[in-house]
Amino acid sequence: MSLHDRQPVTGPFRVYVDPASAGVEIDVSHMIYALLRQLAADFEEDPDGVGEILTEIAAADRAANGPDSHATHERDARLEGLLESIGGGKVPVYGQQVLRLAERLRVLGMPKSVPHQREGGEAA
Repeated sequence: MSLHDRQPVTGPFRVYVDPASAGVEIDVSHMIYALLRQLAADFEEDPDGVGEILTEIAAADRAANGPDSHATHERDARLEGLLESIGGGKVPVYGQQVLRLAERLRVLGMPKSVPHQREGGEAA
């Protein structure tokens, strides 16, 4: 398997797609690294402001009491705002990379054949 097969999306963020026991694993670490670098830069520029946002998210998460609680909605709104401020959570995929990604998912998503069992539990 070539790197091109594993990495159907080369940019602006690399995406790797690998087989997993029950499907596939989609690795978007490259984008997450970029988001974390931006968060670190924002914290360096405004440690009190970013620290306050993170503390508020943690407090709302501790207070969250089910999907419809006020604290859950507050936490999610703060997370959405923070994520948007550091670049958002969408992975852009352009041009031929769309087709390579779709093909990689199609190939790895195909059902695998299982060898028939003989009497006594041996594979055919």
